[in-house]
Amino acid sequence: MSASASSRHESSPPGRPADGTPDRILIIEDDRSLREGLAMNLRMEGFEAVSAADCETGLRLAFDGRPDLIVLDLMLPGGSGLDILEALRARGETVQVLILSARGTTPDKVEGLNTGADDYMTKPFDLPELIARIRAMLRRQHTDTQALPELVFGDIAIDRAARSVKVRGREIHLSAREFDLLALLAASPGQVFTRETILERVWGWDYEGTARTVDNFVAGLRKKLGGGRRRAAYILTVPRVGYRFEAEA
Repeated sequence: MSASASSRHESSPPGRPADGTPDRILIIEDDRSLREGLAMNLRMEGFEAVSAADCETGLRLAFDGRPDLIVLDLMLPGGSGLDILEALRARGETVQVLILSARGTTPDKVEGLNTGADDYMTKPFDLPELIARIRAMLRRQHTDTQALPELVFGDIAIDRAARSVKVRGREIHLSAREFDLLALLAASPGQVFTRETILERVWGWDYEGTARTVDNFVAGLRKKLGGGRRRAAYILTVPRVGYRFEAEA
């Protein structure tokens, strides 16, 4: 980190999307002073910052902490940052990832970008430039999220950008997990999802729950989407396998 990294970059606006919720930045970096200093500066800029010092903790927070962007070192205790990046992309996670590494050769950068990184900076770095890149990446991400089309099936309208659901024109309250479960199924109508896949995609790769967890959430969703009315249920059981969303339920 260069000398300028120790002071706040005053010219940038607060790190908040349109709904006012601070963007969550996950810093995966084993150098304690760099990790804590970067987290402090990001919080001063209006972001929410969480951090991890090793590969295992970083991987867990990357999946379960729901960050908006990850600042990722490559050389970590317990593995490589590329292992984390590969695991994220293999599961279809689209979170923005900025590699921040002392490895600055062209082959290193090409490998990181080809593995799925969205940007790459080398150490030492300039803090105002890093924050500017983070803001630019988040702007693209928010634009992409806002461009997600609304899903409409009969009486149900699912606004993925606003994370809201309406049934017959009235908004219903869903927990974050309920919304994620519904959005997962509704985005691929007719596709069968096993309970194991649902647990991994909605709860996280190392969640220790059971198939019964999914069953309970599906039961709750069905009630909120229409109680006992078959047409409003939409989420159909596939015996001995899992669930699918049926647009013409």
